[in-house]
Amino acid sequence: LQRGFEEYFGTIHGVTSYYDPFSLVNGNDPVQPGSTNFYYTDVITDHAVTDIDKYAGRDRPFFIYTAYSAPHWPLQAPEADIAKYRERYLAGWDVIRTNRYHRQIELGLIDKSWPLSKRDPRVPEWSQVKDKEWEANRMATYAAIVEHLDRGVGRILDTLKQKGIEKNTLVIFMSDNGACDEIIQPGWYDVPSRTRDGRTVKVGNGDHSVFAGPVDVWQSYGVPWANVSDTPFLLYKHFTHEGGISAPFIIRWPEVIQKPGVVTRQIGHVTDIMATLVDVAGAKYPSTFNGHPTRPLEGQSLLPIFEGRERPHPQPIFWEHEGNRAVRLG
Repeated sequence: LQRGFEEYFGTIHGVTSYYDPFSLVNGNDPVQPGSTNFYYTDVITDHAVTDIDKYAGRDRPFFIYTAYSAPHWPLQAPEADIAKYRERYLAGWDVIRTNRYHRQIELGLIDKSWPLSKRDPRVPEWSQVKDKEWEANRMATYAAIVEHLDRGVGRILDTLKQKGIEKNTLVIFMSDNGACDEIIQPGWYDVPSRTRDGRTVKVGNGDHSVFAGPVDVWQSYGVPWANVSDTPFLLYKHFTHEGGISAPFIIRWPEVIQKPGVVTRQIGHVTDIMATLVDVAGAKYPSTFNGHPTRPLEGQSLLPIFEGRERPHPQPIFWEHEGNRAVRLG
């Protein structure tokens, strides 16, 4: 609550269990899940919907930041949801990656002149993979995690509609940086050694007799499936290639966006979001706050793009992540 929000529910820590998240707080007060049916993604949605019910219809705009941790590792999801996807991913990463590529072209998400990058050289052909069921289970669990997120977004949009405010509510959906090829390790600082009830946590992707999904298993989907998630691009989170920097960004605002379903090729950057929110709210960004000077606003409003206009973007953008750095102009 010291960071500017009137209410907060979620974790302070970034990477955590979906069943028993470490550092969970309500406001400033630490809380525990308290239910065997607790699943972090769904509970975040519950609170978002409750807050919309609470704040919608007042005489001022409201801002809700629904910060799901999904679908970050650990790969944890209810068994019934994982089971729906296992057979699909037994087709293997080669087939799925090719199918995604053609589907993206069909949907107009990518240009047909863009080639599909080669399979990561660290990844074998699917026909050479020995533990196909184990591999398919990793991606099936990832898909189950995404399904819970997808349901949550749907519930939020349904709530806006029920309140009669969906047309004049700006909804921004944005992903983290590109797919994560990290191979989870037991010694990492944010990986627990035991569950709250004392069970040893099975960490890592090395033991193929241990399947992702339960609370006491921490796995990541690694290089092969990250390669699928970043179709058709090269490389992953951390890197300055398109596989690391191209983040899904979807805007819904029916009262302003006259042509829904349009894909724009204009460039945007995460720093533009703050400038956009200040602009659309008609707010004035302060030069001081509580007697201290504020940092100047970095980005530029995206509103011209929402309105179907061209937005000048003359200055370069630049970034660094774990030693990988770049400058981009245009």
